[in-house]
Amino acid sequence: MRILGIDYGDARVGVAITDPLKITSQGLETIHHNGNDKVVLKRIEEIINEYEIDTIVVGMPFNMDGTSSERVEITKKFIHKLKCKFNKIKIDTVDERLTTVAAHRTMNMLDVNSKCKRNIVDTISAGYILETYMNKSL
Repeated sequence: MRILGIDYGDARVGVAITDPLKITSQGLETIHHNGNDKVVLKRIEEIINEYEIDTIVVGMPFNMDGTSSERVEITKKFIHKLKCKFNKIKIDTVDERLTTVAAHRTMNMLDVNSKCKRNIVDTISAGYILETYMNKSL
């Protein structure tokens, strides 16, 4: 069984997973959905079946001062959809503040081509979300 990490965004969703022993995490993919959650839910269902996911962790985009924003409310609605569709899977959240900043730092350190950054930043952020959860929970 594995854990799935999600960085939920308006147009793209970054996805990361743990290894079967839940020791390491790695970015899996970016789902391009342009606001259509049905596309995201379908792909997540495929990932759940392929990788035997038992927990889903979604990053909560709080403001830097810890307050909620409109983005938090949108993410909560998406989490509600996840809970309705995948009601036998544990669904949890973690604070995702600064994960995108960390992802950009990582890409800069690795000298990632600027044209590629947009397609992988969400996947890297999902990896950081998953690592945060693993460090806190496991």
